[in-house]
Amino acid sequence: MTRGEAEAEISQAVVKFEREYMGRGPEDAKAFIFEDIVFVRLRGVLTPAEKQLAKAEDSTAGRKLIKEVRQELLEKARVLLERIVGDIIGVKTKSMHTDISTTTGERIIVFTLEGKPEFRNEQL
Repeated sequence: MTRGEAEAEISQAVVKFEREYMGRGPEDAKAFIFEDIVFVRLRGVLTPAEKQLAKAEDSTAGRKLIKEVRQELLEKARVLLERIVGDIIGVKTKSMHTDISTTTGERIIVFTLEGKPEFRNEQL
């Protein structure tokens, strides 16, 4: 598998996870593999209700609530997501980190790996 194929497969797998586990998929997803790190950028992840909560006049509590709920949901699925990524690239994940922007509706997920994946047609 090439790096591009792996990145595309990870993007598709994370979108599928979001749809099945979270009940709604992002508008766009892109994965990037660099050395022993996988970055996944999801755009358009907020539901209409979350958008309303985030833009309310005194939205500090609303934004905090959205972040906490999304963080907890992803934490419960940590093992599943780490396995999905590890299975695609053939390297076990070491850790997963995430954050969501209630302003832009983007989520970033970062996976650190136990080693550097090897890809076809890659120059050393």
